[in-house]
Amino acid sequence: MSAALLTIGEAARRTGVSAKMIRWYEATGLLPPAARSESGYRHYGEADLHTLRFIRRARDLGFSVDAIADLLALWRDRDRPSAGVKAIAQEQIADLRRRITELEGMARTLEHLAGACCGDERPDCPILDDLAAADRPPTPRPQRRGLSGRGAARRAV
Repeated sequence: MSAALLTIGEAARRTGVSAKMIRWYEATGLLPPAARSESGYRHYGEADLHTLRFIRRARDLGFSVDAIADLLALWRDRDRPSAGVKAIAQEQIADLRRRITELEGMARTLEHLAGACCGDERPDCPILDDLAAADRPPTPRPQRRGLSGRGAARRAV
């Protein structure tokens, strides 16, 4: 093996992405298939490490796998206008703000319920009563960007 090629374990150590996730990113197409040794072991070069760091940073910022695929395609296209990249970032900002609002609402609800709970030896508990309330309609969950969003940024450019 040449000094420029690294095993999956070394690639994981250098990028902070687990070997399991590296294999998953490869299987989903975010990372190109790794070079293989004669014995079938994966080997990664500097370009692969750079891509893995890109993916890890995008995941750290909360981007979905589909958005990361779009960002990777734009990153690899040196002739792309930046408008597509900005649109994806702005969509992520809006999604994060929606999630923050939801989390703040959940925290307020739990603070109210925890304040109403005596927290003593008695079995009465408004927290459990609220969780068990069968007559309450389910809280709508926000729609996350799914597989249908793949390529949307490229189409918008």
